[in-house]
Formats: sequence, structure tokens, C-alpha cells
Amino acid sequence: MPDDSCNVINKNSYGFDPAYGYSLAQLLAVGTAKAPKDFSEFWRHRYQQALRVAPLPKIKFLCTDKSGWQVFDIRYTSTDHRLIRCWLLLPKYGVVKRGFVVGHGYGGRNAPDFHLPFHDSALLFPCFRGLGLSDEADISADPFWHVRHHIEDADKYVLGGCVEDLWLAVSALLNLFPYLSGHLGYLGISFAGGIGALALAFEQRIARAHFNVPTFGNQPLRLRLPSQGSARSVQQYYCEHKKQTLKVLRYYDAATAAQFIEMPVHCACATFDPCVAPPGQFAIYNALAGEKQLFVLEAGHYSYPNQARQQQQLVDELDVFFAPLAK
Repeated sequence: MPDDSCNVINKNSYGFDPAYGYSLAQLLAVGTAKAPKDFSEFWRHRYQQALRVAPLPKIKFLCTDKSGWQVFDIRYTSTDHRLIRCWLLLPKYGVVKRGFVVGHGYGGRNAPDFHLPFHDSALLFPCFRGLGLSDEADISADPFWHVRHHIEDADKYVLGGCVEDLWLAVSALLNLFPYLSGHLGYLGISFAGGIGALALAFEQRIARAHFNVPTFGNQPLRLRLPSQGSARSVQQYYCEHKKQTLKVLRYYDAATAAQFIEMPVHCACATFDPCVAPPGQFAIYNALAGEKQLFVLEAGHYSYPNQARQQQQLVDELDVFFAPLAK
């Protein structure tokens, strides 16, 4: 699942160490930050409210891809009357046995991921509010500003709306394919990895999940580690509004949320990443209380010689990990 949320920069130009001096053993020991006392109540209430929204998905056939996928345009209603646009891939032949919601990085997406190996599946690719196909006049599509949208208010912060968009994507998929209940998976990279952890902490309709270089892990630590991309934007804002920003971000800590995730989770975490600091990624993996698997990437948000080989190995692992959904 490619991600373009941070441009590749020469390794010597960062001004900081994207490995942050952590060994793999140290990364596997990173803990979680103290959570607000009402963290669970905050998210459970939002989840129940989101389940009351009728997604009313509308579907339109676009084309048949050369690799054999039928491509559809999907639109559904999310919270706050936001219209979320997506792509849906269906196999041209055979029976659909499972379904996936596939999130995107902070660079958005301009096409579905045709390379995924789940050829007996319905694959839904939503664009979260304000990003990609789901652009909104009142929300900047630039990650630098998107990540700050209503960051001063935990109830209005845009990341909460994106979590709700994911919950409504599940609702929309089940609306279209109700017989897939119990056979749904989630894949999220970078931005969508962090959003996925927040969403799946209280989501009972997803059976298995994969987070790839997930962000928003251990927010107090994340704010201290120099970074590129959207994390740097939050750090700059935090320098001017420390108390209120941290108060809000404690509710948006993906590592805290991971402690509540019960389904099996596969994580791909990088030991070198200039945009999503590895200690935050591993904080999410470490906090997972249930069945979990780890794939260690040499780097995230960065091109490296072994990248294609590692990505193929990862896809092969995910093929095996998600196989139980088809049973």
C-alpha cells in the first residue's frame, strides 16, 4: 500500500536522526502515555452515535481494470452530513467471500490499490473527509493544515470525524453486502493506521486488521521527536498552545486506543522514519493486548534498496494473515 504523505528527502538533509537512537529492543519496550480517565467513554459514545447514522451508499460502475477488478464509484453519508467518496473493487468472476476497508496516508489517494491479493473480496477505499475525493470547502486538503483542523477542541477535531468516516465505511460495506458480517478486515497505512487504531478500539464489526507505519502513537513522545510532514505541523502548533493541545491529543493517542483492540492485528513498523517516528509506531504495536504479529520494515516514508522485496514479503504475510476471513 504505497503512501505519499512525505516526499523522499536525502538522508543527510533532515537535521535529525530518523531512527532516534533506538535499537529494535528499545523500540519494543516503548510504553503508552497516561490516558484521560474518560477515554473509553469519549470514544464509545461517539461510536454509538455513528452507528445511528444511515450511510445510504450510492454505487456507480466505472470500468473493468485490466487485472480483472470491476471498479465502482461509491458515495456514502458520514457524521456531520459529510459526503465520503470511495472506490469499490469487486472481482469480475467468482463469489465475494470477505470484505475490506482500506485507508490511505496523509497524501490521500488517487486510485485504489490494485495489487492487493484478496481476489475473492469486496475492497472499499474511502477518502477521509477533506482529503482526496472527499474534499470539503471548509477543510484544507494540505496535511499541514488538515491535521490542525479544530485541534483546539476534542469534540470537533477533524481526526475524530475521520474515525467516524471509517466506522461509516464499515456500515456502508455491510449495507451493500450484509452477508459479509463477521468476514471484514481493515488495512491502514500511516495516517490511516493511526485512525484505524482509534476506530477499531471500539469497533466490533471488523475481525482482523493491519496497521502499516501507523501514526498518532504515544502523543507526548511524538511531540518531542523532530519529524517531517504533518507531525511537524502539530509540533509547531503545540509550541504555541501546549496545555490545550496536549489535552486534546491525549484523546487521539493511537497507542492508548490499541490497549482496547481485541481482534488480531498485524503491524508493519519501521525502525527508520522521518515522518512517523518509529517509537510512536512501536508504542501502538506494544500496546496491543490481543493476538498480534509484527513485520519490521527497514524504513518508512523513505525509499531504500530493499523496499520492493520487503513490500512483497509484507503482502505475502497479509495474504496468510487475512485468510481466515474467507472461511
